[in-house]
Amino acid sequence: MQKLQPIMLVGTGSDVGKSWVTTGICRWLKQNGYEPAPFKAQNMSLNSFSTPDNLEIGRAQAVQAEACCIAPTVEMNPVLLKPSSVNKSQIVLHGKPVGDQTAKEYFLGDNKKRLFEEAKKSFYQLASKHNPVVMEGAGSISELNLKHRDIVNMRMAEAANACVYLVADIDRGGVFGSVYGTVELLEDWERKLIKGIIINKFRGDAALFVDGKKKLEELTGIPVLGILPYAKDIVIEEEDSVALNARVATAVENKLNIAVVKLHYMSNYTDFQSLEQEALINLYFTRSLEELNKADVIIIPGTKNTIEDLIALKKDGIDVIIKKKYGHIPILGICGGYQMLGKFVKDPFSVESNVKEEEGLALFNIETTLSKTKQTIQRSFEFKDFEKTCEGYEIHMGETIVPKNKHLNIVNGKEEGYFDGDRSWGTYLHGIFDNQEIVTELLQLKFPEAKAKDYKVFKASQFDKLADWIDENLDMEIILKNSSQIC
Repeated sequence: MQKLQPIMLVGTGSDVGKSWVTTGICRWLKQNGYEPAPFKAQNMSLNSFSTPDNLEIGRAQAVQAEACCIAPTVEMNPVLLKPSSVNKSQIVLHGKPVGDQTAKEYFLGDNKKRLFEEAKKSFYQLASKHNPVVMEGAGSISELNLKHRDIVNMRMAEAANACVYLVADIDRGGVFGSVYGTVELLEDWERKLIKGIIINKFRGDAALFVDGKKKLEELTGIPVLGILPYAKDIVIEEEDSVALNARVATAVENKLNIAVVKLHYMSNYTDFQSLEQEALINLYFTRSLEELNKADVIIIPGTKNTIEDLIALKKDGIDVIIKKKYGHIPILGICGGYQMLGKFVKDPFSVESNVKEEEGLALFNIETTLSKTKQTIQRSFEFKDFEKTCEGYEIHMGETIVPKNKHLNIVNGKEEGYFDGDRSWGTYLHGIFDNQEIVTELLQLKFPEAKAKDYKVFKASQFDKLADWIDENLDMEIILKNSSQIC
C-alpha cells in the first residue's frame, strides 16, 4: 500500500463536526486496506479514556482508534486539558497529570514550546507505525490572538506536512462568512496547506447547494470536496461538551426513565451513550428537582471536582430528592458520583478543591480520600453474581474504604465498588453500561422480558455507516491523490 501524507481536518469553529469526519475517514481508510491512526495534539475535554498501558487520552481519540480497529495509545493525544474549575485545568502530558494551570497561565505562558515539541515527538512516533495518520484540529484555525502559541492546528499541520481540509457547519448558518473569513485570516503559508473545503450538516437536497459550492470555490480558490448531509441515523460519541446541551432533559411516559444528574464538572458523560440507544429507555440529563422526582433510576456521574459538585448539589436541594428516592428506586454512582454517595469526601492535598473535607450524601457506608496519584487502568471484572466477564476502565484520584462483602464487582480477585444489597450501587468503573448484561438488568426493572443490545456490535455497525456516509458524500479519490503527493 502506497505511503500517504497525513490527512488533517480543521474547522471554522468548535462543534462543526471535525471529530465525526475524522472518525469516518479513519474507518473508510481501514476498509480500503490502509492502516490509519488518529492524532490530536491537544484536546480539552472531560471525556477521557484509559489506554491498555494505563495512560489517559481524550475519549474522542479512543473512539477514532476503535474505528481504525486498533488499540488506543498515548501518542494519539499527547496533551489533554481537563477543566477542574472555572478557569483552571489539569494538564495531562503523555497520559499522566503534570500539574494544574489557569487558562491565562496555559495559553499565555511560554511552556507551550515544550508541549509543542512533545506533541511533534508523539506524532512522528505514530507516523512511523501507521499509514496514514488522520489528524484533527481544535476549535477555529483563525483565532488570531492565540495561534502563535497554537500546537494543535496549522503549526502542527506544517510540522506534520499534512494535507489540510477545512470543515464548516452549514446548519448553524453563515457558512459563506465563516469559510471565507477563516481562509482570508490565514497567512500565506497556512493557506497553501488547505487542500479542500468540506461542508458539513447539510439538510435537504445537496443539489440545491451547487451554486453555493461554485461561489465558495470562486471566493476562496479552494475546491469544495464534499457536502455531507446531516446524519441523524448514525450514532457516534461526541467530543464537545456543547453536544450535551442538546440532550433530552425531561422524563416521558411508558419508558424506563433514567435521570443523570447534570453536574457542573461532569466528566465522561459518554458512559451513558449505550443507554440512549435502548428504545425502552429515556435517558435524560437534568438538575431539575421536578424531573429528578419522576425518575425510575437516578445516576450521579463522574466529575472532575467531586467536592465542589457535591456542595452545589446540596445548595440546589438535589441531595434532598436523592435521599427521598433512595430505597424506592436505584441510586447509582459512577466514579465521583460514587464518592458523593458515601459519608464524606476528603481532599487533604487540595487535589481538586480548596475545601479539605465535605460530608457526603451518606447513603452508602463508604469513605473517600482523594490522593495525588491518578489511577488510569482498563479492567475486566465480574459484576454482582453475573457469570459473564465485563469490561470497563478506571480514571480517578481517590481511595474509597468499603466494608467487607459490600462490594459490587470483583476485579482480579479484589473487591471493587459498593452494593447496598437492594438496588443501589456505586463503582469507579467507567464504561460499565457498555456491558449488555448490566443494561439488561436495568431494563428489567420495568420490562421483565427485555434484553439490551450488544453495544460493541452496535458501535461497529455505526462506524461502518459513517464510512458509507464518507464514501457517498466526500471525494476520497482527490483526498488520496493529494496525500500521495508532497503537500
